[in-house]
Amino acid sequence: MTMTVWQSVITIAAVAAGTMLTRFLPFLLFPDSKRPPRFIEYLGHVLPAAMAGLLVVYTLQNVSPFSGSHGIPEAIALAAIIVLHRWRHSMLLSIAGGTVLYMLLVQFVFV
Repeated sequence: MTMTVWQSVITIAAVAAGTMLTRFLPFLLFPDSKRPPRFIEYLGHVLPAAMAGLLVVYTLQNVSPFSGSHGIPEAIALAAIIVLHRWRHSMLLSIAGGTVLYMLLVQFVFV
C-alpha cells in the first residue's frame, strides 16, 4: 500500500513530534534549578546496570553449549568485554570491542 504525499507528511510530523517530546520532556519536567525527585535519582543509578544485565541475558539466551561452536565465541567476547571495561571503564569501548571481537571470531575463526 502506497501512502499519499499528505499521509507521508503527517507520518513524518508525528514521528518528529514524538521524538522531540521524548527528548525535551525530561528537561522541562526536571530543570537544572530544581532537584529531581529521589525516585528519579534512584532510577538514574540502577537502570544502566539493569539494562546491561538485560542486554547480556538477551544476547546469550539462544547460545547452546551442546551445538555449533558450543558458545566459545560468545564466552571469549564476554570475557573481552569484562577485561576492557575493567581496564578503561568505558561502556562504549567495552561494547564496541566485544562486538568487533565477536564478529571477527564468528566470521574467520569459528566458521
